[in-house]
Amino acid sequence: MIKAMFKKRPVADNVVSVPANILFNLIFFVAAACCIYPFLLVISVSFSEMKSLSSGGYQLIPRVFTADAYKYVFAASSNIINAYGVTLVATAMGTFLHLAMVSMFSYPLSRPEFEFRGFYMKFLLIPMLFSGGMVPWYIVCTQFLKLGDTMGALIVPYAFSGWNAVMMNVFIRKNIPTEMIEAARMDGSSEFKTYLRIVLPLSKAGLAAIGYMVAIGYWNDWWLPTIFIRSQRLHNLQYMLYRIMAMTTVLSNMVRTGGNLSAAERMSQSIPQESLRMAMVVIAVGPIVFAYPFFQRQFVKGLVVGSLKG
Repeated sequence: MIKAMFKKRPVADNVVSVPANILFNLIFFVAAACCIYPFLLVISVSFSEMKSLSSGGYQLIPRVFTADAYKYVFAASSNIINAYGVTLVATAMGTFLHLAMVSMFSYPLSRPEFEFRGFYMKFLLIPMLFSGGMVPWYIVCTQFLKLGDTMGALIVPYAFSGWNAVMMNVFIRKNIPTEMIEAARMDGSSEFKTYLRIVLPLSKAGLAAIGYMVAIGYWNDWWLPTIFIRSQRLHNLQYMLYRIMAMTTVLSNMVRTGGNLSAAERMSQSIPQESLRMAMVVIAVGPIVFAYPFFQRQFVKGLVVGSLKG
C-alpha cells in the first residue's frame, strides 16, 4: 500500500503547464510587438509634417498630420497607377509560371522509377553552383529570347529556381505516398493527369510557401526594369519609386553643392524627404502585407512540413 502511494504516476500528454503557457505567450507577444512597432512607426512618419519630425523626432502618433508625402509621390509620377498595374501583372503571371515550371520539373524527379532522374538532377545542380556571368545572361535574354523592352523581361528571368525545385522535390517525396501514384496508374491515369489531379492538390502547402516568396521577389524587383526596359509604360512600381527617390536625392545634393540654384533649392525644401521615404515604403510594402494573412496558414504549413515525423 505504501509502495502504491509513492508509485510514480504517468503524466498525461494533454496536460499543459500554465506558467509555461503564460511565458511562451508573453515571449510571442513581445516578438510580435517588435515586428509590428517599426511598421506602425513608418506609417506614422509617412503622415507627419517635416517640421514636426525635425523638432520632435519620430512619433508613433503624428504631431502634425499631413498627406503631403503621398501627394508628392503621385504628383511626381502620373504613371504610378500604370506602374501598379505592371507590377500586379508581372507578379501574378510570374508567380504562376514559376510554380508551374518548378512543380512540373520536380514531380518526375521525385519518382524513383524515372530513368533520367540522375541526369536531370545534375542538370539542376550545376547551374546552382556555377554561373555563366551577367554578360552571357544579358545576351541570352535580349538576343536569343528577345525580351528587351517587353513584358516578358519582367517575368521570364525569374521563372525558374533550382533551389525551389529542390524544395518542391523533397516536399513531394515526403508528402505524397508512392502507393497513391501507383494506384492512379493502375486505374489508367496518365502521368500528366496524375500530376494535375493528385500531385498538385496534395502540394498546396508547398506551393503556397514557395509562391509567396516568389511573389515577394517579383513585387520588390527593380533590377530587371533597369536593365531591359526603356519604355515608360513598362516601368513597374519599384522602379518608379526608385526614380522618384533618386530625383529627390539629386535635388538635395544640388542644394548642398551651392551655386545659383534658387529654383532647385525651393523645390528641394518643398519635398518632405523623410516622410517621402516612409510613404514610398508603405506604398511598396502595403499590398504584400495585406495579402499575407490569406496565405499564412498554407505558408507556415509548407515551411514546417517534413520537420516532424509521426
